Amino acid sequence: MTNIKDLAKMAEVSVTTVSRVLNNHPYVSEEKRKAVLEAIKVSNYHKNINAVHLSKGKTQLMGVVLPFSDHPYFALLLKGIAKQALEHNYKLVLFQTDYMESREMEALQMLKQKQIDSLIICSRACDLSTIEEHLPFGPIVLCESITNGKIASTFVDQYKIFSEALEYLYHKGHEKIGYCIGRRSGANSHDRKRAYKDFIAKYNLSYNPDYIIDECLYFEDGEKVIKQISEMDTPPSALLVTNDQVASGIVTCCHNQNVSIPDELAIIGFDNQPIAQMMNITTIDLPLEEMGNSLFLQAVNGDVSNQEMFVKLIERGTV
Repeated sequence: MTNIKDLAKMAEVSVTTVSRVLNNHPYVSEEKRKAVLEAIKVSNYHKNINAVHLSKGKTQLMGVVLPFSDHPYFALLLKGIAKQALEHNYKLVLFQTDYMESREMEALQMLKQKQIDSLIICSRACDLSTIEEHLPFGPIVLCESITNGKIASTFVDQYKIFSEALEYLYHKGHEKIGYCIGRRSGANSHDRKRAYKDFIAKYNLSYNPDYIIDECLYFEDGEKVIKQISEMDTPPSALLVTNDQVASGIVTCCHNQNVSIPDELAIIGFDNQPIAQMMNITTIDLPLEEMGNSLFLQAVNGDVSNQEMFVKLIERGTV
Protein backbone atom coordinates (compact mmCIF):
# COMPACT_ATOMS: atom_id res chain seq x y z
CA MET A 1 0.00 0.00 0.00
CA THR A 2 1.34 3.40 -0.98
CA ASN A 3 2.27 5.72 1.88
CA ILE A 4 3.20 9.41 1.97
CA LYS A 5 6.90 8.58 1.77
CA ASP A 6 6.24 6.79 -1.53
CA LEU A 7 4.24 9.79 -2.75
CA ALA A 8 7.07 12.16 -1.81
CA LYS A 9 9.56 10.05 -3.76
CA MET A 10 7.30 9.85 -6.83
CA ALA A 11 6.60 13.61 -6.81
CA GLU A 12 10.23 14.47 -5.94
CA VAL A 13 9.12 16.60 -2.99
CA SER A 14 9.44 16.36 0.79
CA VAL A 15 7.12 14.35 3.03
CA THR A 16 6.07 17.66 4.62
CA THR A 17 4.93 18.95 1.24
CA VAL A 18 2.87 15.80 0.63
CA SER A 19 1.28 16.18 4.06
CA ARG A 20 0.40 19.80 3.31
CA VAL A 21 -1.25 18.86 0.01
CA LEU A 22 -3.22 16.04 1.64
CA ASN A 23 -4.49 18.44 4.31
CA ASN A 24 -5.21 21.30 1.87
CA HIS A 25 -2.53 23.52 3.36
CA PRO A 26 -2.36 26.81 1.43
CA TYR A 27 1.42 27.29 1.51
CA VAL A 28 2.42 24.94 -1.29
CA SER A 29 3.54 26.05 -4.74
CA GLU A 30 1.19 25.16 -7.59
CA GLU A 31 3.95 23.15 -9.31
CA LYS A 32 4.57 20.94 -6.28
CA ARG A 33 0.85 20.57 -5.59
CA LYS A 34 0.28 19.29 -9.15
CA ALA A 35 3.18 16.86 -8.81
CA VAL A 36 1.77 15.43 -5.58
CA LEU A 37 -1.77 15.19 -6.99
CA GLU A 38 -0.43 13.36 -10.04
CA ALA A 39 1.43 10.90 -7.79
CA ILE A 40 -1.79 10.33 -5.82
CA LYS A 41 -3.69 9.65 -9.04
CA VAL A 42 -1.09 7.28 -10.49
CA SER A 43 -0.68 5.29 -7.27
CA ASN A 44 -4.42 5.30 -6.41
CA TYR A 45 -3.46 6.51 -2.93
CA HIS A 46 -6.09 6.70 -0.16
CA LYS A 47 -5.68 8.13 3.31
CA ASN A 48 -5.36 5.65 6.15
CA ILE A 49 -8.30 6.90 8.20
CA ASN A 50 -7.30 4.87 11.25
CA ALA A 51 -3.88 6.52 11.20
CA VAL A 52 -5.52 9.95 10.90
CA HIS A 53 -7.76 9.20 13.87
CA LEU A 54 -4.81 7.92 15.86
CA SER A 55 -2.82 11.10 15.17
CA LYS A 56 -5.74 13.33 16.16
CA GLY A 57 -6.79 11.23 19.14
CA LYS A 58 -10.40 11.31 17.94
CA THR A 59 -12.52 9.20 15.63
CA GLN A 60 -15.48 11.62 15.22
CA LEU A 61 -17.63 8.57 16.02
CA MET A 62 -20.15 8.46 18.85
CA GLY A 63 -21.81 5.26 20.06
CA VAL A 64 -25.53 5.16 20.81
CA VAL A 65 -26.99 2.21 22.73
CA LEU A 66 -30.73 1.66 22.42
CA PRO A 67 -32.80 -1.49 22.97
CA PHE A 68 -35.03 -1.09 19.90
CA SER A 69 -34.72 1.02 16.77
CA ASP A 70 -38.37 0.71 15.75
CA HIS A 71 -39.94 2.19 18.88
CA PRO A 72 -41.16 5.83 18.67
CA TYR A 73 -39.66 6.77 22.07
CA PHE A 74 -36.14 5.75 21.06
CA ALA A 75 -36.62 6.94 17.48
CA LEU A 76 -37.32 10.47 18.73
CA LEU A 77 -34.36 10.41 21.11
CA LEU A 78 -32.19 9.26 18.21
CA LYS A 79 -33.59 12.00 16.00
CA GLY A 80 -32.40 14.64 18.47
CA ILE A 81 -28.98 12.97 18.79
CA ALA A 82 -28.60 12.62 15.00
CA LYS A 83 -29.46 16.27 14.38
CA GLN A 84 -26.64 17.40 16.66
CA ALA A 85 -24.27 14.79 15.21
CA LEU A 86 -24.81 16.26 11.75
CA GLU A 87 -24.16 19.80 12.97
CA HIS A 88 -20.97 18.74 14.79
CA ASN A 89 -19.65 16.54 11.96
CA TYR A 90 -19.97 13.32 13.96
CA LYS A 91 -21.06 9.90 12.76
CA LEU A 92 -23.13 7.60 14.95
CA VAL A 93 -22.47 3.95 15.68
CA LEU A 94 -25.74 2.32 16.74
CA PHE A 95 -25.94 -0.66 19.09
CA GLN A 96 -29.39 -2.26 19.17
CA THR A 97 -29.27 -4.44 22.27
CA ASP A 98 -32.75 -5.83 22.96
CA TYR A 99 -31.60 -5.34 26.58
CA MET A 100 -28.84 -7.94 26.23
CA GLU A 101 -25.93 -7.07 28.52
CA SER A 102 -23.45 -8.69 26.14
CA ARG A 103 -24.34 -6.19 23.44
CA GLU A 104 -23.99 -3.26 25.82
CA MET A 105 -20.58 -4.63 26.75
CA GLU A 106 -19.60 -4.58 23.06
CA ALA A 107 -20.30 -0.83 23.01
CA LEU A 108 -18.33 -0.26 26.23
CA GLN A 109 -15.46 -2.33 24.82
CA MET A 110 -15.35 -0.17 21.68
CA LEU A 111 -15.08 2.91 23.92
CA LYS A 112 -12.27 1.26 25.85
CA GLN A 113 -10.42 0.45 22.63
CA LYS A 114 -10.82 4.06 21.38
CA GLN A 115 -12.92 2.94 18.40
CA ILE A 116 -15.52 5.53 19.42
CA ASP A 117 -14.99 8.82 21.25
CA SER A 118 -17.99 8.67 23.58
CA LEU A 119 -21.13 6.69 24.33
CA ILE A 120 -24.80 7.51 24.91
CA ILE A 121 -26.89 4.78 26.59
CA CYS A 122 -30.58 5.50 26.05
CA SER A 123 -31.74 2.58 28.19
CA ARG A 124 -29.50 0.06 29.90
CA ALA A 125 -29.43 -3.49 31.18
CA CYS A 126 -25.95 -3.55 32.75
CA ASP A 127 -25.15 -2.33 36.27
CA LEU A 128 -24.05 1.21 37.00
CA SER A 129 -20.84 -0.21 38.49
CA THR A 130 -19.94 -1.64 35.06
CA ILE A 131 -20.49 1.74 33.43
CA GLU A 132 -18.38 3.48 36.09
CA GLU A 133 -15.50 1.11 35.31
CA HIS A 134 -15.47 2.42 31.73
CA LEU A 135 -15.60 6.15 32.53
CA PRO A 136 -11.79 6.57 32.26
CA PHE A 137 -11.99 5.63 28.56
CA GLY A 138 -14.34 8.41 27.43
CA PRO A 139 -17.58 10.28 28.19
CA ILE A 140 -20.66 8.13 28.89
CA VAL A 141 -24.11 9.71 29.16
CA LEU A 142 -27.28 8.01 30.40
CA CYS A 143 -30.94 8.83 29.84
CA GLU A 144 -32.05 8.39 33.46
CA SER A 145 -31.78 10.14 36.81
CA ILE A 146 -28.31 9.60 38.31
CA THR A 147 -27.27 10.96 41.70
CA ASN A 148 -23.78 9.56 42.21
CA GLY A 149 -22.05 12.60 40.69
CA LYS A 150 -19.83 10.47 38.44
CA ILE A 151 -22.00 9.75 35.40
CA ALA A 152 -23.57 12.39 33.14
CA SER A 153 -27.28 12.15 32.38
CA THR A 154 -30.23 13.84 30.74
CA PHE A 155 -33.47 12.73 32.34
CA VAL A 156 -37.04 13.38 33.35
CA ASP A 157 -38.06 12.80 36.97
CA GLN A 158 -40.15 9.66 36.60
CA TYR A 159 -41.13 9.59 40.26
CA LYS A 160 -42.46 13.15 40.13
CA ILE A 161 -44.23 12.71 36.78
CA PHE A 162 -45.91 9.50 37.88
CA SER A 163 -46.93 10.95 41.23
CA GLU A 164 -48.52 13.98 39.58
CA ALA A 165 -50.41 11.82 37.07
CA LEU A 166 -51.71 9.57 39.86
CA GLU A 167 -52.85 12.62 41.83
CA TYR A 168 -54.61 13.94 38.73
CA LEU A 169 -56.54 10.68 38.32
CA TYR A 170 -57.35 10.50 42.03
CA HIS A 171 -58.83 14.00 42.05
CA LYS A 172 -60.87 13.01 38.99
CA GLY A 173 -62.52 10.40 41.20
CA HIS A 174 -60.35 7.32 40.52
CA GLU A 175 -59.09 5.07 43.32
CA LYS A 176 -58.62 1.81 41.42
CA ILE A 177 -55.69 2.87 39.27
CA GLY A 178 -53.36 0.54 37.40
CA TYR A 179 -50.39 1.11 35.13
CA CYS A 180 -48.54 -0.46 32.21
CA ILE A 181 -44.75 -0.62 31.79
CA GLY A 182 -42.30 -1.98 29.26
CA ARG A 183 -40.20 -3.98 31.72
CA ARG A 184 -40.08 -4.29 35.49
CA SER A 185 -36.28 -4.15 35.83
CA GLY A 186 -35.57 -0.71 34.30
CA ALA A 187 -34.50 2.30 36.36
CA ASN A 188 -37.54 4.30 35.21
CA SER A 189 -39.84 1.41 36.13
CA HIS A 190 -38.38 1.32 39.64
CA ASP A 191 -39.11 5.04 40.05
CA ARG A 192 -42.69 4.57 38.82
CA LYS A 193 -43.22 1.62 41.17
CA ARG A 194 -41.94 3.68 44.11
CA ALA A 195 -44.28 6.56 43.20
CA TYR A 196 -47.21 4.16 42.88
CA LYS A 197 -46.59 2.53 46.28
CA ASP A 198 -46.20 5.93 47.97
CA PHE A 199 -49.46 7.07 46.37
CA ILE A 200 -51.31 3.95 47.56
CA ALA A 201 -49.98 4.49 51.09
CA LYS A 202 -50.81 8.21 51.09
CA TYR A 203 -54.50 7.60 50.38
CA ASN A 204 -54.72 4.25 52.21
CA LEU A 205 -55.82 2.45 49.03
CA SER A 206 -55.67 -1.29 48.50
CA TYR A 207 -52.68 -2.58 46.53
CA ASN A 208 -53.49 -5.00 43.72
CA PRO A 209 -50.40 -6.45 41.96
CA ASP A 210 -52.58 -7.41 38.98
CA TYR A 211 -53.01 -3.70 38.25
CA ILE A 212 -49.35 -3.56 37.14
CA ILE A 213 -49.07 -4.94 33.60
CA ASP A 214 -45.62 -5.30 32.03
CA GLU A 215 -44.21 -6.03 28.56
CA CYS A 216 -46.32 -3.24 27.06
CA LEU A 217 -44.39 -1.48 24.30
CA TYR A 218 -46.32 -1.49 21.03
CA PHE A 219 -49.79 -0.71 19.67
CA GLU A 220 -50.81 -4.38 19.59
CA ASP A 221 -50.05 -4.74 23.32
CA GLY A 222 -53.17 -2.68 24.00
CA GLU A 223 -55.33 -5.71 23.24
CA LYS A 224 -53.39 -7.76 25.80
CA VAL A 225 -54.00 -5.10 28.45
CA ILE A 226 -57.76 -5.05 27.84
CA LYS A 227 -57.88 -8.86 27.89
CA GLN A 228 -56.11 -8.97 31.25
CA ILE A 229 -58.27 -6.37 32.98
CA SER A 230 -61.47 -7.87 31.55
CA GLU A 231 -60.63 -11.09 33.41
CA MET A 232 -60.25 -9.31 36.78
CA ASP A 233 -63.03 -9.46 39.36
CA THR A 234 -62.37 -5.84 40.23
CA PRO A 235 -60.73 -4.14 37.22
CA PRO A 236 -59.07 -0.72 37.46
CA SER A 237 -61.08 2.34 36.47
CA ALA A 238 -57.98 4.17 35.17
CA LEU A 239 -54.62 3.29 33.63
CA LEU A 240 -51.32 5.10 33.30
CA VAL A 241 -49.88 3.61 30.11
CA THR A 242 -46.25 3.06 29.06
CA ASN A 243 -46.51 5.20 25.95
CA ASP A 244 -48.99 6.61 23.45
CA GLN A 245 -48.62 3.62 21.12
CA VAL A 246 -49.94 1.23 23.76
CA ALA A 247 -52.52 3.81 24.89
CA SER A 248 -53.86 4.09 21.34
CA GLY A 249 -54.04 0.30 21.14
CA ILE A 250 -56.08 0.24 24.36
CA VAL A 251 -58.42 2.98 23.11
CA THR A 252 -58.93 1.15 19.79
CA CYS A 253 -59.63 -2.16 21.54
CA CYS A 254 -62.09 -0.49 23.92
CA HIS A 255 -63.90 1.08 20.99
CA ASN A 256 -64.17 -2.31 19.27
CA GLN A 257 -65.51 -3.92 22.45
CA ASN A 258 -67.90 -1.06 23.29
CA VAL A 259 -66.00 -0.11 26.45
CA SER A 260 -66.68 3.56 27.11
CA ILE A 261 -63.66 5.85 27.54
CA PRO A 262 -63.35 7.66 29.91
CA ASP A 263 -66.58 6.58 31.65
CA GLU A 264 -65.58 2.93 32.14
CA LEU A 265 -61.83 3.28 31.75
CA ALA A 266 -59.70 6.43 31.87
CA ILE A 267 -56.36 6.49 30.03
CA ILE A 268 -53.20 8.59 30.32
CA GLY A 269 -50.40 7.89 27.86
CA PHE A 270 -46.77 9.06 27.74
CA ASP A 271 -44.63 10.92 25.16
CA ASN A 272 -47.30 13.08 23.40
CA GLN A 273 -46.77 11.41 20.04
CA PRO A 274 -48.88 12.49 17.01
CA ILE A 275 -51.13 9.45 17.42
CA ALA A 276 -52.19 10.74 20.86
CA GLN A 277 -53.27 14.04 19.35
CA MET A 278 -55.11 12.30 16.51
CA MET A 279 -56.97 9.99 18.92
CA ASN A 280 -57.58 12.69 21.56
CA ILE A 281 -55.61 10.79 24.24
CA THR A 282 -54.64 12.52 27.48
CA THR A 283 -50.88 12.18 27.77
CA ILE A 284 -47.64 13.32 29.38
CA ASP A 285 -45.56 15.45 27.01
CA LEU A 286 -41.91 14.32 27.07
CA PRO A 287 -39.46 16.53 25.09
CA LEU A 288 -37.68 13.56 23.51
CA GLU A 289 -35.90 15.36 20.65
CA GLU A 290 -34.68 18.01 23.06
CA MET A 291 -33.45 15.24 25.35
CA GLY A 292 -31.55 13.74 22.41
CA ASN A 293 -29.92 17.11 21.73
CA SER A 294 -28.81 17.35 25.35
CA LEU A 295 -27.46 13.79 25.44
CA PHE A 296 -25.27 14.46 22.41
CA LEU A 297 -23.90 17.77 23.72
CA GLN A 298 -23.04 16.24 27.08
CA ALA A 299 -21.22 13.38 25.35
CA VAL A 300 -19.29 15.52 22.88
CA ASN A 301 -18.28 18.08 25.54
CA GLY A 302 -17.56 15.59 28.31
CA ASP A 303 -20.10 17.43 30.46
CA VAL A 304 -20.52 15.41 33.67
CA SER A 305 -23.78 16.96 34.82
CA ASN A 306 -27.35 15.83 35.35
CA GLN A 307 -29.77 17.72 33.12
CA GLU A 308 -33.42 17.47 34.14
CA MET A 309 -35.97 18.02 31.38
CA PHE A 310 -39.42 19.23 32.33
CA VAL A 311 -42.72 17.75 31.21
CA LYS A 312 -46.40 18.64 31.25
CA LEU A 313 -49.76 16.91 31.26
CA ILE A 314 -51.78 17.36 28.07
CA GLU A 315 -55.46 17.13 28.97
CA ARG A 316 -57.60 15.60 26.24
CA GLY A 317 -60.60 13.29 26.11
CA THR A 318 -59.55 10.01 27.73
CA VAL A 319 -59.84 11.12 31.38
